[in-house]
Amino acid sequence: MRRLIPLLIAALASTAWPGSLPAAAEGADKARKAEYRGAMETEYPDWFKLSFLDLAEDVAEARAAGKRLIVLFTQKGCPYCNALVERNLSQKDIEDFLRQNFDVVALDMWGDREVTGLDGTAYTEKAFAAALKVQFTPTLLFFDEEGRIILRLNGYVPPRRFRLALEWAADHRPGQPGFREFLARRAPPAGSGELIREPFFLPPPVDLRPRGRPIAVFFEQRDCPACETLHRKVLPDARLRELLSGFTVAQLDMWSRNPVTTPGGERLSAREWADRLDIRYAPTIVLFAADGTEVIRGEAFFKLFHIRGMFEYVARGAWREQPSFQRFLSALAEEEIEHGRDVDIWSYARDRSEAETAP
Repeated sequence: MRRLIPLLIAALASTAWPGSLPAAAEGADKARKAEYRGAMETEYPDWFKLSFLDLAEDVAEARAAGKRLIVLFTQKGCPYCNALVERNLSQKDIEDFLRQNFDVVALDMWGDREVTGLDGTAYTEKAFAAALKVQFTPTLLFFDEEGRIILRLNGYVPPRRFRLALEWAADHRPGQPGFREFLARRAPPAGSGELIREPFFLPPPVDLRPRGRPIAVFFEQRDCPACETLHRKVLPDARLRELLSGFTVAQLDMWSRNPVTTPGGERLSAREWADRLDIRYAPTIVLFAADGTEVIRGEAFFKLFHIRGMFEYVARGAWREQPSFQRFLSALAEEEIEHGRDVDIWSYARDRSEAETAP
């Protein structure tokens, strides 16, 4: 089992749990074999570049063809990688635009092939991923003609936002508006509706100066379908709410001029702080340690186990000893299986009324 789960947990992107099950309930859970679900294998397109994995050569060859380079980090069984291929790249306009403007080189974030970086340093795939602090799959790095990383997508981005990212990265030049400004023009913030409030959010004015507990900030916007999914299908989970009770939790409209005091003590508008943090999408969840140090953020399409794992990673302080979030998730899945709890990496919470009464 311990050899199996790290392979299965590769499907993501991706101390004990707070409290424990009553003895009778835990015994009942152990009476049956826990299941691991949600892993999906992916067949990557045959038009991806067959590269010798010398990235300087790849950048030069893309430039000569009038294109730019994308390096895609994947892992075996990753349902988010599967969604990238089967939901995004299966759309003809996206595939055509991508093939016309980019060469794509795929790397396995746990692989052992040799990769030569832009500076000439040789790495294994997994060492290269670690050097670039790749925490999620798929992660896409967009390089310009000079070999500079101009955009990074950490995790799965749905088709419309993915197409916008491609359009910006295909033509962006130094001195031109950044990606956030581009998105604001092409997909402007909603002008009506209200944010979806939760009882655990700080009331305004939001003051996030350290209080001896970790901090969670939900950057959202009005009339946001993805935000609605987060509130309806993820945040109702009882175990996630138990974790949230140990955090200072705030919700900010990423376009608002309302003031916020940051963990560093600065007084900014929510919009200014979102700009400083390079928040591009709603919702984005940014998690800080108790001293105000940013630890990890979720800025793409993630389901319950992944988001709950992020909160566990910070709440336990595991990030101090384990810099790889994916390895932490592997250990977390093992722990769940050993306690007789199913692990489904591609599921949401039950509906709110059921989830709030779940054990």
